[in-house]
Amino acid sequence: MNLDKRSLTAYATDQREIFENALKELVEIPSVSSEPDRKREVRRCAERAAQLVRDSGGQAQLLETDGNPLVFGRFDVDASAPTVTLYNHLDVQPASRETEPWNTDPFVFTKQGDRYYGRGTTDDKGPALSALWGAKAAREAGVRANLHFLWEAEEEIGSLSFDSGIKTHASALATDSVVVCDTIWVARDVPACPAGLRGLQGFEMTLETGTTDQHSGVTGGVARNPLGELMKLVSEMYDATTGKVKMKGFYDDVVPPSRREIEDFKNSGFTVKQFKKDHLFKSIRTEDAVDVMKRLWAMPTMEIHGVVGGYTGPGIKTVIPPRATVKVSCRIVPNQDPKKILRLVKEFVRQRNPDVKITPEAAMLPYLAPTTGPLADAVRSSMKFAFGREPVFVREGGSIGAVVSMEKVFKCPILFLGLSLPEHGYHAPNENYDWRQASGGMIAFAKYFEEISKL
Repeated sequence: MNLDKRSLTAYATDQREIFENALKELVEIPSVSSEPDRKREVRRCAERAAQLVRDSGGQAQLLETDGNPLVFGRFDVDASAPTVTLYNHLDVQPASRETEPWNTDPFVFTKQGDRYYGRGTTDDKGPALSALWGAKAAREAGVRANLHFLWEAEEEIGSLSFDSGIKTHASALATDSVVVCDTIWVARDVPACPAGLRGLQGFEMTLETGTTDQHSGVTGGVARNPLGELMKLVSEMYDATTGKVKMKGFYDDVVPPSRREIEDFKNSGFTVKQFKKDHLFKSIRTEDAVDVMKRLWAMPTMEIHGVVGGYTGPGIKTVIPPRATVKVSCRIVPNQDPKKILRLVKEFVRQRNPDVKITPEAAMLPYLAPTTGPLADAVRSSMKFAFGREPVFVREGGSIGAVVSMEKVFKCPILFLGLSLPEHGYHAPNENYDWRQASGGMIAFAKYFEEISKL
């Protein structure tokens, strides 16, 4: 087979039914990593995914970790050829038709025209299979590159065993580069590739001033109120109206996006109207599109996720609670360090209310991907080849812990070639994927592998 657009389009069309059957198999295995009673299903999904690689002519094995296994698939041609690894994940978010507005059973693959519904269709089983079919096409065309697949099953719970797992199997997993297919375009008609990910530092602030609830009429005015004190502390840490963090030093290491990055942001197809519609917002902090994109992709944040303490039932129970907790996280951008942010938080709190206890939670480093050089050029040309338009390089506001782990262990460049769209509903009811993105992904990856083989 030739790797021209017509031949690859014909190949994708010819393979459509086989692809859809494979996606159906994976979607109908409820690989929810956050639910302990689904552990066998998660493993069964990994086993089935490995078999799909074998059915495609590759080799595959499960690599054991302290948690769920990794799937390692290989299409090797020659030790002297370049090696590229495709990263995706097979675990999914919980879903229930009883508690969420799903129109179909989330774990029954449902095809409606060119659209596929079901949990995992777009996050991340559909894109994973698009990449696999791209590898099949490249292999049939005789592309001389070693194509490796690394699929994990704990991404939705923070990749708990991924770092130690790839360290254990580092020699087998060695690669020249990695491409991640677990990201979202900004708009359907504008291919977009992240050039960076925000990191994360979570923490809880807890204040305990007593032992039991106390009557506010008997002790009010004298008793310390941990809820009130924590609310005061939060308001001193950041401005809830603007989102600006007020802790000294918080922004010291932030590198603003370059002029070229801002131009890519502007050309990404982003609109405030669509953003509000996609996320069901009635209002947001700013209506300026460039400001919104910079806040989402290139600036750090502090967010309050929950307050625990006191009476939360109907009406008012006039007590002063003995204890309260605030759950907080900071998204951080490239050049910031979660450890430094945590030190800033601890010092800030110590100076203002030393009785507050800080409990660190999840932490992830940010990541900045290359946007110049042969690998980035290969991403550009393959996306343009498949979708008719060169991609813009934006950033992702979220975090993918596995990316930082792979950079550290494999010591190689990591790029992104995502296929999902905003309307596909990542983590949402009625999650879906569509044939245009699936087939375009096959073509894009086949071309990308060809480009890699020339390096």
